[in-house]
Amino acid sequence: MAIKYRVGVIGSTGRGNYGHGLDTVWREFPNAKVVAVADDNPGGLTNAVKRLGNPKGYADYRQLLEKEKLDFVSICPRWLDQHRDMMVAAAESGVRGIYQEKPLCQTLRQADEMIAACDKNNVKVAVAHQTRYSPVLSQIEQLLGDGKIGRVLEYQMHGKEDRRGGGEDLWVLGTHIFDLTQHLAGAPLWVQGYARQDGELVTQKHVKPGAEGIGLLAGDSVGATYALPNEAFAHFRSVKNGAGQPNRFGLTIFGSAGVIKMTFGYLPTAALLPDGAWAPGRTGKKWIPITSNGLGQAETLKDGELHAGNILAVRDLIDAVEEDRDPEASIHDALTATEMIVGLFESHRQGGARVPFPLAKRDNPLAGL
Repeated sequence: MAIKYRVGVIGSTGRGNYGHGLDTVWREFPNAKVVAVADDNPGGLTNAVKRLGNPKGYADYRQLLEKEKLDFVSICPRWLDQHRDMMVAAAESGVRGIYQEKPLCQTLRQADEMIAACDKNNVKVAVAHQTRYSPVLSQIEQLLGDGKIGRVLEYQMHGKEDRRGGGEDLWVLGTHIFDLTQHLAGAPLWVQGYARQDGELVTQKHVKPGAEGIGLLAGDSVGATYALPNEAFAHFRSVKNGAGQPNRFGLTIFGSAGVIKMTFGYLPTAALLPDGAWAPGRTGKKWIPITSNGLGQAETLKDGELHAGNILAVRDLIDAVEEDRDPEASIHDALTATEMIVGLFESHRQGGARVPFPLAKRDNPLAGL
């Protein structure tokens, strides 16, 4: 098959590397070819060139974007600190589509600038929230649409609550949960939240640069309540080293007639409890598995983990470019998820006040404590 799409890959070894396979996913598309890769780490660049089939290598992603005529770019680093500059440069270089690792960026101001650059140049952006492409999610959406749990009342959101529990968990893993919640429930109306460090309410003395290029960060225990459309609410809580076994990382949806529980993965473990009392020990109701084949059916798909999600995301991104539409997991959805994250800290900055969306303050709230 003739090569239709020229692809560039941007990584940064030691500063987020190449994400969760955002570089190698392009091998799955015969009509696309990685023609260039950039990495500011010499050893990392050598390895990437070899791994990606000997494309042209650049030490500076700006040179790659200037010298190569590209259709698509993967912005791969997991660290947040370069995302804004990489995306704006890519959008201004003439590419048609961008696939970027999550989380989106450090601040809402950066997000606004990224979206403005992409909108101005008609660049479509998909963010790597891979679970959004899972066939299990499609089944859950159908169950909700069919009213299998009645009226949706609340969403409970949990990160991994491991050594990163608290603010880091909120940023690095919470982005998946917030993206999924806003997708299912709609954009939030307001947030009320808090952050604590070593048992104290977070103040300026607790604030320091976070891991993975997050920017200013604090809190080994954080929590928030979000008002959603249709009088539903969502709650997020993360405590350092507070993980249960098995891990609680995921989303539980409570309705007037039952519960749906998801534990995250590209093919998430999911189940329906058809029990409006939410008390199977008392009612005798049983959890029913939800698979890619439907309610109570055996799972026949193998979990290709994040790679399977990457394939569907890139396929959708290509279609979005051709059809001039937003991808399924778009940059606009990622902005909403980021606003939910930042909103927790903005509410804390205002003494736990109820803060409406969209947030008026677009910089890191922890800088203003």
